[in-house]
Amino acid sequence: MDTVTREARRAPDARVRWFGLWDSYFVICYLVTTGLVFTSAVPQTGRLIAIGALTLVVPWYAGIGRPLMLRHERDRRNAAFAGGLFGLFGLATAVDLTSAFALFALVPMLMMSLDTRPAVVAGVAGNLVPVTMLWLQGGATAPLMLFVLLASLLGIALSVLLGLWIKRVVRQNREHAELIEELRQNREQVARLSHQAGISAERERLAREIHDTLAQSLTSIISLVEAADAEVEGAPAVARKHLALVGRMAKESLAEARSFVADRTPASLRESSLAQALRRQADGLAAQTGLLARFAVEGDERPLPMAVNVVLLRAAQEAGTNVRKHADARAVDLVLRYDDSHVGLRVTDDGLGFDAAEAERGAAEGGQDGPGGDEDSGFGLRGMAARLAEIGGAMSVVSAPGAGTVVEVTVPLDGTAGRPDGPSAPRSEVAERRTEAAHEGR
Repeated sequence: MDTVTREARRAPDARVRWFGLWDSYFVICYLVTTGLVFTSAVPQTGRLIAIGALTLVVPWYAGIGRPLMLRHERDRRNAAFAGGLFGLFGLATAVDLTSAFALFALVPMLMMSLDTRPAVVAGVAGNLVPVTMLWLQGGATAPLMLFVLLASLLGIALSVLLGLWIKRVVRQNREHAELIEELRQNREQVARLSHQAGISAERERLAREIHDTLAQSLTSIISLVEAADAEVEGAPAVARKHLALVGRMAKESLAEARSFVADRTPASLRESSLAQALRRQADGLAAQTGLLARFAVEGDERPLPMAVNVVLLRAAQEAGTNVRKHADARAVDLVLRYDDSHVGLRVTDDGLGFDAAEAERGAAEGGQDGPGGDEDSGFGLRGMAARLAEIGGAMSVVSAPGAGTVVEVTVPLDGTAGRPDGPSAPRSEVAERRTEAAHEGR
């Protein structure tokens, strides 16, 4: 359970606990006041009337006043409660001035049940009741009247200050509860949006993996089956060779599908190095298309982070697919290059080429990736760029009509791409959002 949710549930309980303390204070004020009235010099009848009036305040508060104080709204019932409270206090004070000690409980109740201005007026009036009753009864000496008047004025000042403080505490508690509720709602909204973003990112990942593995393999299988069908009568040996390639590619595709569903290392990298996987990629391209496909390594080969291996392998697969589908080339060269701070892959073909600037504008508009169009253009070169953005890499495409195409990707080896030979960890939600942001930015 998160902190905001706990605080949201705790806010109403805190208000109830605060009123529990106030209830204790109210009971203490009642007991002290009735005790003083019980020991006063007023005749017994007057004392009984005063104690009875003060006692009636208890159920009046418990049954009517307390529920009203716990609400935020104000209506006529609040005024009725304050009027009844004031009447009972006036009756008790009229028969025994000692009942004036009940003001210590009366004024806070008025402040909590009424709005600020009428509560202050009622509190001032309550503090003037003892002086008024003493004056009406007559017989009081001037020093006594002065003492009671000064005590009333002090009581008025304290009542106003106490009432304003209570109002402020109640208002702050209410605002705190509203703020906690707003935070809880915002957290729930953020959680929903994060969940939706995670689903969208996972869909993007699966779509990209399917495009880079299954879709390309199925395209190659279809081409090989068509070639085998054309050769089955005139050149059965060639047809069998094509069918053997179909079986091999189908097995590799099945292994790739199982790997990316489990988010594990691609099958072609599980038991071999990146250079070996790229060499097999070049050999497979040559076997499928009849192209002259060459592979070379420049620099000292060394272990790379698995994330880098996967991105470079997928880049080679995507570039090979574009050569097969669009280039009409005779030869293609794959070069894996190592230096002190970077690793790069360059794929060069001598095919038809295309207008790279126009293709880039089309990709930015959600159109085609390469010459002649591509129904999977949303996950072609843009998907490759998104993969590279995850690990801080970069891609360049140089091409012109009739001049072939050069696709080059470069990845820095400064520790930002992960640990060498580390396992391919599942992508976090943050990484997926960065991927999506890079994808949209391109």
